[in-house]
Formats: sequence, structure tokens, C-alpha cells
Amino acid sequence: MKRVLTTVLFTLLSLPALAAPGQGFAFGQPAPAAKATRTVEVTLGDMYFEPRTLEVKAGETVRFIVINKGQVAHEFNLGDTAMHAAHQKEMLAMAQMDHSKMGHGDMNHGVQHDDPNTVLVQPGQRGELTWTFSNSAPIEFACNVPGHYQAGMVGTLNIAR
Repeated sequence: MKRVLTTVLFTLLSLPALAAPGQGFAFGQPAPAAKATRTVEVTLGDMYFEPRTLEVKAGETVRFIVINKGQVAHEFNLGDTAMHAAHQKEMLAMAQMDHSKMGHGDMNHGVQHDDPNTVLVQPGQRGELTWTFSNSAPIEFACNVPGHYQAGMVGTLNIAR
């Protein structure tokens, strides 16, 4: 059973990472922190982001410093609503398969996010995500830990020309 669970988790977490290099993302791509032209600090609280809206420019490389001031693990995930819905399904499936590893308070111990557009941050910790935005389009930043998006842990990111 443990081997099956490990295989399923590896497969779920590897799919986005394997697809990303060839396909990329419609709204941009990950970048090294040294390429950032601006740094934006984002606070993760229990069921909120601060700020709730972000503005960037197409072509801009932004380094996001993500600080979790909440009591549970949260993620900062860039994507459109369809991407968030798919990621939420993956997170829920992982939580149902192994609640001890994906439940609140013990989130991500032994499970790693390989998605280049996501950073998972434990309570009281910091994380970073650097991104070069390409197309002018509205996207969201969200926490897709089961129930968090639905509780309002989502913000708007506008990409201007």
C-alpha cells in the first residue's frame, strides 16, 4: 500500500512539472531571482492574502517574497481559474489518500510541490517565487489547500502591457 501511495503521489506531483518545460504557461515563466526587476512582499494569513490585488507589466520579472503569518500551511499559486480548479482537485486527492501528510498542521511533510508556479509555505516561514510575466491578461494568485480558495484565499493579478 505504501508503495502504491508513493507512486500515485509522485505521478500527481510530476505531471505539471513534466508538462511545464515544453508547454510553458500562457502568462509567463519562472525566472531566477537575480533577474527580478522588482520585489513584492505577499502576506499569507489564515484565509487571506495581503495585498489582495497585484499589478505587473508584461515583460516584467517579479520576485515574490511570501510570508506565512497564519497558523496552517498555505500556498501562493499563480494561474487562471481553470488551473486553480485542477490544482485543487489534485490537492484534495492527495489529502484524501494520506490525510496525515496533507492535513492542516502537518502539510507537506514528505510531499513536495514541483509546480514552478507554486510555493508552499509552512506557518511562520517564508518562501520565494520569481516569475517573468509575458502576456497581458488577468490571472489569480491563490491558495489551493483544500477549502482555502473557497474560503476567500484568492487574489487578482493584472498583467498590463
